[in-house]
Amino acid sequence: MNASRIIELGRETVRIEIEGLEELSLQIGDAFARAVLAIAGLKGKVVLTGVGKSGIIARKVASTMMSIGTPAVFMHPVDGLHGDLGSIMADDAVIVFSNSGRTKEILDLIPSLKTLKTPVISITSDENSPLARASDILLTCKVSREACTLNLAPTASTTAQLALGDAIAVVVSRIKGFDRNAFLVLHPAGELGRQLMVRISEMMITGERIPVVSPETPLNDVVIEMTDKKLGFTLVRTDRNVEGMITDGDLRRVLLKHGERLAGLCARDVMSPRPKTIGADKLAIDALDMMEKHLITSLVVVDQSGILTGVVHLHDLLGRGRLGLR
Repeated sequence: MNASRIIELGRETVRIEIEGLEELSLQIGDAFARAVLAIAGLKGKVVLTGVGKSGIIARKVASTMMSIGTPAVFMHPVDGLHGDLGSIMADDAVIVFSNSGRTKEILDLIPSLKTLKTPVISITSDENSPLARASDILLTCKVSREACTLNLAPTASTTAQLALGDAIAVVVSRIKGFDRNAFLVLHPAGELGRQLMVRISEMMITGERIPVVSPETPLNDVVIEMTDKKLGFTLVRTDRNVEGMITDGDLRRVLLKHGERLAGLCARDVMSPRPKTIGADKLAIDALDMMEKHLITSLVVVDQSGILTGVVHLHDLLGRGRLGLR
């Protein structure tokens, strides 16, 4: 078989799986909405189960749910039949993956789940199967054909199962309001997680690196200080107290208002009073949250007495843009 034929077959496989996903999108309806709302409202966890390839998909969807804020575990049906059903509570829900809806190990679980009064959500291609009939919510996941040449090996069908599971997980997370900060808490070992779970005291700018002017500093000298320190702002302070902050935006607004008539202006005339502050013992993620809330890029770091100890800039939180966040 030559290279062009291999490429053609690869593309054909992908096209078949895309067709399956397009078919799946048309099957997402009211039952999907009921399933999502049921999961979003759970007091307990989601238990996902399946056998064979469907079990692999169930395990992956459980991992996705945990990653984006929904407590979830995978339970193999055989393990469930031999004691692991004890981990399922009435406040939980069970999502069962079975393409045929006739897998013996799955069907053997159903009576016990009914006894536990645990809601059963099934994902199957056969709406007339025993599993479908026993389910509280049926999600049909049917494709016209597998990508396998024999139309036997689970390929397009498992891709559709995975997409449907991911759709449930993502929509539930959106309903719960799962945001970037929550993601960081659950992913502390990632590059961004490591950076944003450190204390402000470990990353703040201190000492002579802090841009500072007095209230009486002429505007020309304010610009020089901001240019030298390269942070896009300067603090305005007396001996002990920070009275205000001047940012690049403040300078632009002054230029628009006064034009070339800047002689005689000093820092006090330009500054924004009472800049936002944060404690040095807070986490970087707390600083990021404050910046997003107030639409600012810099915070003054103070000690418990309110005395200036440093400053922190958005660039320092996000690694000066290396992480690609805005």
